[in-house]
This record gives sequence, structure tokens and C-alpha cells, in this order.
Amino acid sequence: MIKDLLSSARTIAVVGLSTQPWKAAHSVPAALKAAGYKVIPVHPSATEILGEKVYRSLLDIPEHVDIVDVFRPADETPAIAEQAVQIKAGALWLQLGIANDQARSIAEAAGLTYIEDRCIAVERSMLGL
Repeated sequence: MIKDLLSSARTIAVVGLSTQPWKAAHSVPAALKAAGYKVIPVHPSATEILGEKVYRSLLDIPEHVDIVDVFRPADETPAIAEQAVQIKAGALWLQLGIANDQARSIAEAAGLTYIEDRCIAVERSMLGL
């Protein structure tokens, strides 16, 4: 499932993409971009990260999103899951150390692929992608 998802995805919206290069919330999306994915930053105050326009919310993104990748605390993920459903994203991915049963229920009830507590960059590497 993960291999198929990462092989077919083209656009990844990253909620919580950091402006600080030393954080995983910056280096992981940078690696995704370097691997050829279109990375769309979602951040409350930045205007540009990784050379890409930043959006305040998933609801502001004007194009289809294959994966919503989340670098936010677990208690914020149900609201993010609801937005992912609203924009008809293909998948909701909660990064390593992030899990939430309510977010899972929201995503899966709407038919989104749901992955939690895994690093998308590590998974790509382990799968040889």
C-alpha cells in the first residue's frame, strides 16, 4: 500500500513545514522535493519555504493534493483530517511520533489512505524509491 501510494503520488501538501532547516519538518519535505514531488507548504505565517508559495490552510490550496503530510501535534490532527477530506486528498500521513484515533476515523470514513507514526522519507528509502 505505501509503495503504491508513494509511487503514484505527485503532490504532497506538508502541514507544519518548518522554516528552520535543521528540523525534520524542513529536511524531510526538502528531500521529497529533491525526489521530484511537488511540495506545497502549509504554515501559519511564512510566505515562502523551499522556494514554494506557502498556504495558510489546506483549504487554500488551488490544486489536487495526493498526500497530506503532517508535522503537527497529534491533538491538531483531527481538524487537519477534516480539511484533507474537504479537499479530497488521496491520503493523510502523520509523521513519526504522531498518531490519533480520531484523525484515523475521519480519514478512513472518507476513503482516504491513512498512515501514522511513520516518516515518509524513511519509508521511501526503505522501499528503494
